[in-house]
Amino acid sequence: MPTNSEPTLNRSLGFWSALSLVVGTVIGSGIFFKQSSVLDSAGSTSNALLAWLLGGLITLTAGLTIAEVGAQMPHTGGLYVYMEEIYGKFWGFLSGWMQVAVYGPAIIASIAAYLGILLVGFFNLSNGWQAPLAIGVIILIGILNMFENRWGAAFQIVTTLGKLLPIAAIIIFGLFYGNQNAFGQTLHTVSQSTGSFGVAVLATLFAYDGWILVANLGGEIKNPQKLLPQAIILGISLVLVAYTLVTYGILHFIPADTIHKLGQQTTVYFANAAFGTIGGRLLNIGIIVSMVGCLNGKIMTFPRIVYAMAERHQLPFSKQLSYLNRKSHEPIVATSVIIVYASIMILFFNPDRLSDLCIFTVYCFYVATFIGVFLLRKRHAGDSRPFSTPGFPITPLIAILGALFVIISEIGSDLPGVLLSLVIVMIGIPVYYYKKRQLS
Repeated sequence: MPTNSEPTLNRSLGFWSALSLVVGTVIGSGIFFKQSSVLDSAGSTSNALLAWLLGGLITLTAGLTIAEVGAQMPHTGGLYVYMEEIYGKFWGFLSGWMQVAVYGPAIIASIAAYLGILLVGFFNLSNGWQAPLAIGVIILIGILNMFENRWGAAFQIVTTLGKLLPIAAIIIFGLFYGNQNAFGQTLHTVSQSTGSFGVAVLATLFAYDGWILVANLGGEIKNPQKLLPQAIILGISLVLVAYTLVTYGILHFIPADTIHKLGQQTTVYFANAAFGTIGGRLLNIGIIVSMVGCLNGKIMTFPRIVYAMAERHQLPFSKQLSYLNRKSHEPIVATSVIIVYASIMILFFNPDRLSDLCIFTVYCFYVATFIGVFLLRKRHAGDSRPFSTPGFPITPLIAILGALFVIISEIGSDLPGVLLSLVIVMIGIPVYYYKKRQLS
């Protein structure tokens, strides 16, 4: 490459890197901490298992649907690019704006904040260390992702393998050494009115979310028309199996009423009972590794949306944000901005609440993209496709219904948050037209 040429993103990520990004960005801490809340809402162990299975199947239909779209648009930016190609620049911009202005940094900050709490407890430090540790982890992972993308990808593979160890231990021990009936137990210590099966499924859908972020790296995956659908489908399938088996193992080992009383400490109790005190420590290490890997996947993928939007001159300071390091070919300015933004959220805001606020709008864009499959088929009737969604049109219809369920649930449970999330998106409208006028 001539020294005076502009650097481009490296298309160097293979199947295992893409697969580890799907699995690694989904499996964070949810599977370890949500067992009690899903069971409480479901009301029985059978319904809890069904909720995890149904949530996974709905997510799989979403993945199969997006795989068809992504195979036709193997570019950096993922959902932002899909919305732009299907509905035009305005709607593409709003989907990207929502992700880079609040949702992405808030998710990174939220995970890091919880990781800081775990690290403080693990090392017996004072609570004053929570924020510095959280920010420190973000900075270290961000620096790693300023080197060539193969380093971030390699770290993602290692952490994904690491997080599978405690999951495998829970599954094996629960299956072979548990003596409870994993099916048919009902909760006697809590009223059924505290939740519903729909609320349980909703909780699992949030635990399955994050798989679509691998699409942000479409411009860096080798043969993305083939590998992107494979990674999405296999990755979601592996997570579905893992989540269902972990739930079955825990329910087979611990009585339902005990799980209700333990709450978020259910998995720690399982580890201590199964492997002794050392087991709880090892499980904490596994959860820490899991969350670090999840953070790495998100820090690796969200700056790509910033880069893609800046490359189209749709953001303030687009020239700087679209800069690629000549040696590493990484968007180091975009990555730095995301890191700084997430760090500020940790210090001054409730990032968990901020990320929750954007769930409504994220799923609105999901629905639009799922509908886009029908529009693309009509628009390109007769053309060959790199990948076709199996079970069309039933599969995308299930994905649409699943996303609509989340949207309706959010409106019913948090209307003020829904309205605030819409305001956040609307703030992007004057930014869009300002940048558009600059370019005209």
